[in-house]
Amino acid sequence: MTGKTVLISGASIAGPSLAYWLGRHGFRPTIVEIAPKLRTGGNAVDYRGPVHLGLLSRMGVLDELRAVQTGGTAMRFVDEHGRRLMEMPSDFAGGDIEILRGDLSRILCAAGAGRTEYLFGDSIAALDETPDGVEVTFASGARRTFDLVVGADGVHSNVRRLAFGPERRFVRHLGYYVAGWKVPNHLGLGRDSLGYNTPGRLVSIGGDHRDPDTAGAFVAFASPEIAYDRHDLAAQKRILRERFAGLGWQVPSLLDALDTADELYFDQICRVDIAPWSRGRIALVGDAACGATIGGMGNGTALIAAYVLAGELAAAGGDHTVAFARYEARMSAFARRAQRGGSGAGRFLAPRRAYGIRMRNWLHNQGWFMTLTYKIAGGRSAGIDLPVYEAVSAASRPPRPSARPGRR
Repeated sequence: MTGKTVLISGASIAGPSLAYWLGRHGFRPTIVEIAPKLRTGGNAVDYRGPVHLGLLSRMGVLDELRAVQTGGTAMRFVDEHGRRLMEMPSDFAGGDIEILRGDLSRILCAAGAGRTEYLFGDSIAALDETPDGVEVTFASGARRTFDLVVGADGVHSNVRRLAFGPERRFVRHLGYYVAGWKVPNHLGLGRDSLGYNTPGRLVSIGGDHRDPDTAGAFVAFASPEIAYDRHDLAAQKRILRERFAGLGWQVPSLLDALDTADELYFDQICRVDIAPWSRGRIALVGDAACGATIGGMGNGTALIAAYVLAGELAAAGGDHTVAFARYEARMSAFARRAQRGGSGAGRFLAPRRAYGIRMRNWLHNQGWFMTLTYKIAGGRSAGIDLPVYEAVSAASRPPRPSARPGRR
């Protein structure tokens, strides 16, 4: 419709979703991703309710996602002897459809590949806005000019840092850290997970539905902010060994698996608060604008926000001065409501006191409490009415290239 060029930073969920809808509306999206190829790891994420599933269906990916879904993951909490204390059923923890993040990114990228240019193994080093566009300098040294730039690069957004200011102004630590890595499935677990608590700490292990020999370790621990290098894998492993030293149950074997883990997710539980979500020709979407590390419905919000941002740009004929404001007006209240769930995620996973652990277990063993919890979760995912934006006919899409996204 407009032919405007849009550079999107990040190829996880918000970025490929935005590129898909921009392409449908006649824009020319480019995604830059710092990783050399699509990431294959990551935890399971879920979608629930008619809004999420409706958008996935309109994108033409719902059947493909169902084909590779995990089937849902029940969360069982046990004592040091393996006796069950509490269980979160799979339909609560996994929503209507649960899928590994790596599979989700792959499918979303493939959906928009025919209309999207991918730049893997690179990142944005500088942004210089002019009256006619944004001059972008890449870490590789390349320089290009785009009509618009969108940060879809997570809670630690590089675009937000370059265009809006340092991370400390917008990211609030919520008192916990989480980490995950692959381990041998020595317990012979299916797709469900077992969790063990001590005050302020959680250790869990869950089977991989695709590979019976592989499992995933996941931990959470209460802590003030820690000064560490987010790119220093050895330092992160050292922190985990220190924080979980001396615990029983399955903890020693899970920590031993850190020695050979070449991928590790390690981050704080945090919340992003920034307003407005745009500045000039530069905007934010997904976690970069309104992230909450766990429990804040971030994956669903990213999916919806990408649809709305692309649609408002199309409705405004590419005029970002109109579209960005309308996008935020439609999304901000919904996103803030969804974020609220993230504020209590750490306290749920790893209560700081033994009494808190016992109370959480007792409450979640009560039917009335679980019914209320289901209702609250469903309300957070459904509380938005989406307009139908005119889109380019699917019949007019160009054929997809034979190369998969992620190959240079």
